[in-house]
Amino acid sequence: MQAIMLKKLQHNTQFAQQAAKWFSTKWGIPQKEYENSINQCISQKSYIPQWYIIVNENNEIIAGAGVIENDFHEYKHLTPNLCALFVEKEYRKKGIAKYILDFVIKDMKDIGFQKLYLVTDHTEFYEKCGWKFLCMVKDNEGISERMYVFDII
Repeated sequence: MQAIMLKKLQHNTQFAQQAAKWFSTKWGIPQKEYENSINQCISQKSYIPQWYIIVNENNEIIAGAGVIENDFHEYKHLTPNLCALFVEKEYRKKGIAKYILDFVIKDMKDIGFQKLYLVTDHTEFYEKCGWKFLCMVKDNEGISERMYVFDII
């Protein structure tokens, strides 16, 4: 496998614009939304949001994830939320998504969080990684989705 490196955007601000554009193309959310969240992360005014990317040897983003207060669901008290985990197709099935998850969980533990939440339909992957189904939640359009929790302690 090619050389890859995980970058925490809070400490790697040179990737902020590139990351905002990359996440936007993967999830169809306006780039400005990612720019705002990544800039909040960089300003270090609070522990959340946090953003992470993995780059290859050419400093191209090949994977990434974020942690935000709420991932567009009705249960605002269930926070923080893992979001936007994505691995480029040619890098899948190589343990990169699990690597990001493990890093994010350790980072959240170091910050002091005891739980991390997630809304997803990729149930098998997250269950293999130790996430537990919590409940059904409605997104901003009223569509029911599965919410998972990871007990960090």
